[in-house]
Amino acid sequence: MRKGGYVYIMTNQARRPVYIGVTVNVAERVYQHRQGKGSAYCKRYNLTRLVHIEEYPTMIEAITREKAMKAWKRPWKDTS
Repeated sequence: MRKGGYVYIMTNQARRPVYIGVTVNVAERVYQHRQGKGSAYCKRYNLTRLVHIEEYPTMIEAITREKAMKAWKRPWKDTS
């Protein structure tokens, strides 16, 4: 059984704002976001576009990376 994790970034058509998340199943999580069931933030801003994925061997490493990315200043997060 797989124990790794993924960090991903979602955005909208205008590529602002961005959402950084962590999951064990990227396809399922993106589907949830696109159905409006992923997070209230993604639903509010219509963040349905997956623009970045990073894979990690453990969920702990993925969560550590997610926290680091969330601490970045806005220009570093821009996907445009």
